[in-house]
Amino acid sequence: MTDSKPSSPGDGCAGCTIGSRREFLLDALRASAAALVAIGMAPSGAEAMPLRWISALASKGEEKTYPVPATDGVQIDKDNEVILARNGKSVWAFALACPHQNTALRWDAGNNRFQCPKHKSKYRPDGTFIEGRATRSMDRYAVKLTGNNVAVDIDKLYQEDTDNALWQHAVVTLP
Repeated sequence: MTDSKPSSPGDGCAGCTIGSRREFLLDALRASAAALVAIGMAPSGAEAMPLRWISALASKGEEKTYPVPATDGVQIDKDNEVILARNGKSVWAFALACPHQNTALRWDAGNNRFQCPKHKSKYRPDGTFIEGRATRSMDRYAVKLTGNNVAVDIDKLYQEDTDNALWQHAVVTLP
């Protein structure tokens, strides 16, 4: 719902839409945040950004292939909205969005957990819900080990509360 209305022809902007004060303030806030990030002055919490950005090595239909992470940590493929996480000998692929309200999750390396910046929901490295407003764990993609790569089927996304058995098995165990 917007409170915008067409401008009058006499105001120099025939056909333009004048937005509400709320829309203007939200746009100004977004522009300010983008400018701060662009000049390297990200707001607090930036230290919780992921360790590495990655891209899929190959794509076969809706299956994306990534190298097996060499060490524990988190890697994010922004283009496909996939989080690849390794903890010990386990590797998972998660949806980038928080299951509560679809905000992009962040990795908090200092506390070894994921966190939603919007409502502060927290998750273990395996995506299990710890606390916050979310009502379930992070959504997992179907994964399999293919040589030295992890294949992620981005057409098969499992929710803990509705697909628990599949969600539990959506993990690669390394040799």
